[in-house]
Amino acid sequence: MSGKIVVIGSMNTDMVINSERLPLPGETVVGGKFMMNSGGKGANQAVAAARLGSDVYFIAKSGNDLFGRRAIEQFREDNINTDYMCSDSDLPSGVALVLVDENGENSILVASGANASLSPSDIDAAEGLIADSKIVLMQLETPVETIEHAARMAHRYGNTVILNPAPACPLSDELLSNIDILIPNETEAALLSGIEINSIEDARTAAIEIARRGIRTVIITLGSKGAFIKDGDEFHLVNARKVKVVDTTAAGDTFCGALAVALTEDRGIVEAVEFASRCAAVTVSRPGAQMSIPCRSEIID
Repeated sequence: MSGKIVVIGSMNTDMVINSERLPLPGETVVGGKFMMNSGGKGANQAVAAARLGSDVYFIAKSGNDLFGRRAIEQFREDNINTDYMCSDSDLPSGVALVLVDENGENSILVASGANASLSPSDIDAAEGLIADSKIVLMQLETPVETIEHAARMAHRYGNTVILNPAPACPLSDELLSNIDILIPNETEAALLSGIEINSIEDARTAAIEIARRGIRTVIITLGSKGAFIKDGDEFHLVNARKVKVVDTTAAGDTFCGALAVALTEDRGIVEAVEFASRCAAVTVSRPGAQMSIPCRSEIID
């Protein structure tokens, strides 16, 4: 088995407005700065893994439009293999509208477009690639039935299967039984466990509850409080790096991509989470999604 990372997921073009605060329902907030940036959870994670030095293949679907063509060009500039990407002639590429306040908190609305048509047959077309890879990394901005199909296939070939269960939604035991590492944030962990997370002890209880569904390793990201790990019968807390937060967009995606990279380098789970936390800290210190994701040379290892 090679050290390849296969990322299966979404690609979007982010249209971002930074303003003093986020608008309330029905309110218009005037003033702000606009920028357009490539995004999508799958694309962000693929870019993070590639910039941090791994051999990355991206399985995704775009529209046959300017946004899709531009994104593919950028993936290639980041040395991401796009041979298993395809375009949908009927649906546009995905678009996300992102609002960011002065504290770096964001609110995001996504029009999935072609992401919603990524199908099990698209995964079947990449079976040989998956069979020859070490890690398969996925999220939930593409159809769940496609993710379930990919998880079964990757598990059958002995890959390490990582799922970032975002955006939050209920997940079947059948899907989770094929996942090796689950990386939810506090909101996602609360939905999966039924336990509201207000403390580290809550995170421990939630991780135990989630793991009962057949997952060996649960990593709950806790923002500025760090990341809580349940790995088999062991528990660890990795503290977050203290940085000035500019924009939290893509921080979780950088964490996931970086974790996958560290695992291909045969690091233990705690060391891998420490590396992922260092990478995510760089991301939150800069604006934007993919434009904020660091290269390996920027990480003190």
